[in-house]
Amino acid sequence: MQFPEEDERILDLFDQGGSSIDQAFHLLVSTYGEILYAQIRRITRNHEQTNDVLQDVLVKVYQNLGSFKRNSSLYTWMYRICRNETLNFIEKENRRTGVDLDPPMLEVLAGNQTLDTLDSEKISSLLNQALESLPEKQALVFHLRYFEEMPYSEISKKLSTSEGGLKASFHHAKQKIQEFILNALNQ
Repeated sequence: MQFPEEDERILDLFDQGGSSIDQAFHLLVSTYGEILYAQIRRITRNHEQTNDVLQDVLVKVYQNLGSFKRNSSLYTWMYRICRNETLNFIEKENRRTGVDLDPPMLEVLAGNQTLDTLDSEKISSLLNQALESLPEKQALVFHLRYFEEMPYSEISKKLSTSEGGLKASFHHAKQKIQEFILNALNQ
């Protein structure tokens, strides 16, 4: 698999060992820190919580970079770690405080009587459940395209995948999300 140039440099530095590992980690943080922060912040909507989760994610990445199998891009691998750590954090916070920390991810759509009767928290909850039910690649592509509004060309470079494949993944993800929400509303 061909990795983006930054990934190659990070992995080469890491493979050298010694002080190069620290250089690899600093390059990793400078390359991907902001996008990971944004990903976490979009879910937590809280700066302090985002920093806590990001620190946990970076520690986990640092500890496990040696076991990275290189069958995906670094970002894809870190995205999975980031998503899991963020969801685990939210779950722990919900259990600890009994308060739902998930902010609304979309507004109630006008014109649909069923949706018009739901509040934005219920819609957000349904969307989160639908996203969690997606295969990882579809969830990642949907997240990057829908929430981060990233162009397919940029996603293609980041994930080392063809634009056509990404468009198909995004399309399938949208269909599955729609089906999930419609099934949930019709129960």
